[in-house]
Amino acid sequence: MDITFVCGHRNPDTDSIVSAIAYAALRNALGDNNYVAARAGHLNDESSFLLKRFGFEPPVYLPTVRTQIRDIDFDRPPLLNKQVPVHHAWEKLQESNGLSAIPVTNADGTLFGMLTAGSIAEGDMASIRHPSVKDVPVVNLLAALEGRIINNEDDVFETLSGDVVIALPRKGDVLRGVKPGSIVLCGEQPEVAEAALALGVSCLILCEGALAERYRGMHSDTCLLVTPCDAYQAARMIYQAIPVSRIAHQEEIVSFHLDDFLDDVNDTVLQSRYRAYPVLDAQDRVVGTLSRYHLLRPKRKRLVLVDHNEVGQAVQGLEQAELIGIIDHHRLGDVETGYPVFMRNEPVGSTATIIATMFQEHGLQPEEKLAGLLCAAILSDTVMFKSPTATPLDRRIAERLAHIAGLETEALGREVFSASQSSDKSAEALIRTDMKEFHMGDHRVCISQITTMDSDAMARREDEFREVMQKIRRDRGYDLILLMITDVLKEGTELLYVGEEEIIRQAFAGNRIEGGRVFLQGVVSRKKQVVPALAILWG
Repeated sequence: MDITFVCGHRNPDTDSIVSAIAYAALRNALGDNNYVAARAGHLNDESSFLLKRFGFEPPVYLPTVRTQIRDIDFDRPPLLNKQVPVHHAWEKLQESNGLSAIPVTNADGTLFGMLTAGSIAEGDMASIRHPSVKDVPVVNLLAALEGRIINNEDDVFETLSGDVVIALPRKGDVLRGVKPGSIVLCGEQPEVAEAALALGVSCLILCEGALAERYRGMHSDTCLLVTPCDAYQAARMIYQAIPVSRIAHQEEIVSFHLDDFLDDVNDTVLQSRYRAYPVLDAQDRVVGTLSRYHLLRPKRKRLVLVDHNEVGQAVQGLEQAELIGIIDHHRLGDVETGYPVFMRNEPVGSTATIIATMFQEHGLQPEEKLAGLLCAAILSDTVMFKSPTATPLDRRIAERLAHIAGLETEALGREVFSASQSSDKSAEALIRTDMKEFHMGDHRVCISQITTMDSDAMARREDEFREVMQKIRRDRGYDLILLMITDVLKEGTELLYVGEEEIIRQAFAGNRIEGGRVFLQGVVSRKKQVVPALAILWG
């Protein structure tokens, strides 16, 4: 069954991370296996603390959902070691209907070359013009000829070389012109066998006869080999005994890795002429082959979005993914699909509240640790129910989850926000931890939020924050960039801004604006209080 990733936005907060974990757990509990929690960005301090606090591993990092080689059903042909004889490779090609090429590997599984039926035919045709072999492993030859060596057991032969000669009956010397060191094949021809031994051939192959009994156990520098094959068949099989490394293509091989994107692969394939391309893993070991027809209708990554529904906040490559569903509590954004999908969007303070409710609707109760994690996510996103986005449902669900986990919401909330910010983090890291982009009419706005229980300490770093904000605005081309330093205890936000001051004055009229900052009492929610105030003016 294909994996379905459950993923939050690019700068994931605790609600985003926990919602992905909880929804994947819910679907898997209901028998919809292979739902995997994912994240499109790095964990913030608060999320890291809570995952460790409740014993959960971070969701898998998913920087993009662009279609990759690993997402498609490429061929997985048999892999041949470079020492395998050609006749074995031919059998594998015949067994695999439609297979155009087989990868040849080194002992460690890395790519040596590619073998095709054409390369085998080329090698066979070359043997007609040049009937000789060099350093053919004896074990390969025995396997190809179904033969056995009848020399004295003290005679050891590892490889064989020489011209290949079939000793046909004729008048006079049948071995006239044959060189010492050749490989001679004969039938019931005692005179030929004796002449070959006297000449000092490297190998005498006795075909289809009882002549072998005369030489069984004989000590000789000539390899004495007996086979049930006739002379012509045996001669052809000698060439089939060479290792595939001798005929495999090694030059200008185009290969791909599992993580390569199909867009890039398509471009490369269009510029090349091969019928099959080896696919390698991260250690360059061969895992299969890719052909052109695999690129026609590729599978796409399956994806569920949680805690967002805007393309600008979603994992990169969203347009190439198969979107399965959206679970969110924000305004409707600009995600579009070409087909109906499951969507659940409710006006509550936390996506975790929605998912905890879905557990109830299916008659399931999250286990103790997951209940504690869900409760913490609700407390984080609702700022301990002080946010205007908080609803009675958020409070009821959080209290129920706290009861399951054996916790008190007030104490857990203090844990959440005490761990949310680290004083030793850089100003840029703090700003980027919870930063979101919004499109309002023709304007692009970036709003970052730092939620803390000590806003005074954060305010002392204003100059650092402004320097970073100006850089981000310049690099990304934002019309306005805001930093909300939200104090849980003061139940308000110190708002820093870089951009057009007049829009701030209009949006937050009645508040004292001075030096690029304004304190907003009672403002703790980005989506419910700050974004709407700007959207009214900018549409």
